[in-house]
Amino acid sequence: METKVYTQDGTVDLHGRPVLGTKTGKWKACAFLVGYEAFERMAFYGIASNLVNYLTTQLHEDTVSSVRNVNSWSGSVWITPILGAYIADTYLGRFWTFTVSSLIYVMGMIMLTTSVSLKSLKPTCREGVCNKASTLQIVFFYTSLYTIAIGAGGTKPNISTFGADQFDDFNPHEKKLKASFFNWWMFSSFLGALVATLGLVYIQENLGWGLGYGIPTVGLVFSLFVFYLGTPMYRHKVKKTKSPARDLIKVPVAAFRNRKLQLPNNPSQLHEHEPQDYINSGKRQVHYTPIFRFLDKAAVKDGNSSRPPCTVTQVEGTKLVLGMLLIWLVTLIPSTIWAQINTLFVKQGTTMDRSIGSSFQIPAASLGSFVTFSMLVSVPLYDRYFVPFMRQRTGNPRGITLLQRLGIGFIIQIIAIAIAYAVEVRRLHVIRVHRITGPKEIVPMNIFSLLPQYVLLGIADVFNAIGLLEFFYDQSPEDMQSLGTTFFTSGIGVGNFLNSFLVTMVDKITSRGNNKSWIGDNLNDSHLDYYYGFLLVMSTLNLGAFLWAASKYVYKRETKEVNEGCLEMDSKALEIYPIGLQV
Repeated sequence: METKVYTQDGTVDLHGRPVLGTKTGKWKACAFLVGYEAFERMAFYGIASNLVNYLTTQLHEDTVSSVRNVNSWSGSVWITPILGAYIADTYLGRFWTFTVSSLIYVMGMIMLTTSVSLKSLKPTCREGVCNKASTLQIVFFYTSLYTIAIGAGGTKPNISTFGADQFDDFNPHEKKLKASFFNWWMFSSFLGALVATLGLVYIQENLGWGLGYGIPTVGLVFSLFVFYLGTPMYRHKVKKTKSPARDLIKVPVAAFRNRKLQLPNNPSQLHEHEPQDYINSGKRQVHYTPIFRFLDKAAVKDGNSSRPPCTVTQVEGTKLVLGMLLIWLVTLIPSTIWAQINTLFVKQGTTMDRSIGSSFQIPAASLGSFVTFSMLVSVPLYDRYFVPFMRQRTGNPRGITLLQRLGIGFIIQIIAIAIAYAVEVRRLHVIRVHRITGPKEIVPMNIFSLLPQYVLLGIADVFNAIGLLEFFYDQSPEDMQSLGTTFFTSGIGVGNFLNSFLVTMVDKITSRGNNKSWIGDNLNDSHLDYYYGFLLVMSTLNLGAFLWAASKYVYKRETKEVNEGCLEMDSKALEIYPIGLQV
């Protein structure tokens, strides 16, 4: 008779019953998830990659306004996951939050497709003169966009963490599989983005915006159907606390209340439950770390108080969030660099020679496909060659530490923006030589001159985008992993808002009096090179801030139950590396 072996991490099926490790989870469950991720990314990049062109050519917005509106929408798409993750961790769980939000996402896509398809919802043009968009047209279009943003808020933080939940951390084989999960998860995301930037962008500009948005809408509906087919194979994490985020308030309040108490010399004298209590409850004990010591007072035992002190595990969970916040702050400038791909890089490309052969013109937004293509090539190389090579030399299961991975990505990104600056200096030189002044005059410089900066940003993202997603999932307190993942998404969102702010302020400051704006409607008579130079200086200074933050960061140390109640320290926490970049 076959012995039933259940998962060791306490995961259950949709009805709350324990699940068999052999018949559920792992990559066979994730296969039903990656399809949605690919189609969702295709839909998002199908909009984001060419939105600046739609706003300027169809809704007739000026350059600065269109860049600001693209950044505001993209920022919202990446910020709303904070709310979606909170709802998932506190109330509905990841599966049901995703289910409701995905339907909202699809509704937004249907509205957007309708908006760009019906003549009554678009401005009309006669003999080359176009009317301004009416209030109804603008309201319906932006309502569609922000409905998508709301839907993304519940899908984005929960689909990737739900995928990671399919691997049992207590099973050595599954834990090894999970080490590659985020690499291949993002690989599927890149595939969807590649289809968008290569195919959808061309369809939008040559066959119609309605068809260009309708295709990913149909694909999204199909992927949801596939997702629900896999329901019997999914594992679901059991919520172990009613409000996981409550400790983020409780611990600082308790530390402030106990601010006059003396900290013990030995951290073992702080309040903590017995290890057996954690085994019985299925929770993980987080061990003491000597950072943010002002919070330790929340765990000081005070015989004169009627309130029980916080546990060391509760305090350490709050420390983890503060530490991740420190790293999050130094990801905002890199996210601002990323925001250029769908905005100023695209507008820059529209001024250049885009001809291939005698009759075909490559859409400027399609150059973004090279970001995705370089990612698709780099992910297998990173996972199959770079990681094993570095693993032999460092002994680290990941090859290099998570923060080292981020640092490499940020350095490559700085090189990319330096090249973007040099290319723009060259473009302006060609403009002066040929005495080009008109906004629609084509600069005799091939658009593929922009290729190196796109390719390098793609390679950089294999290090920093995937690294950030894995870092924030891995380092989050156990009951807040959906919320923790939103550190990744919100960083991108704030980066977009920051870029919108910078573009607006630079335009206002540089256009004072009779001066020409660095980012004017006529890029052939502007100074985009100055703006890129400004971003280059900011990125270099930010790298220094990142190195400082990384040197201060201490990774979480957990105890977990293995082999029927025996305790084992999570080995990843015990490896020490130079300048604090340990994993």
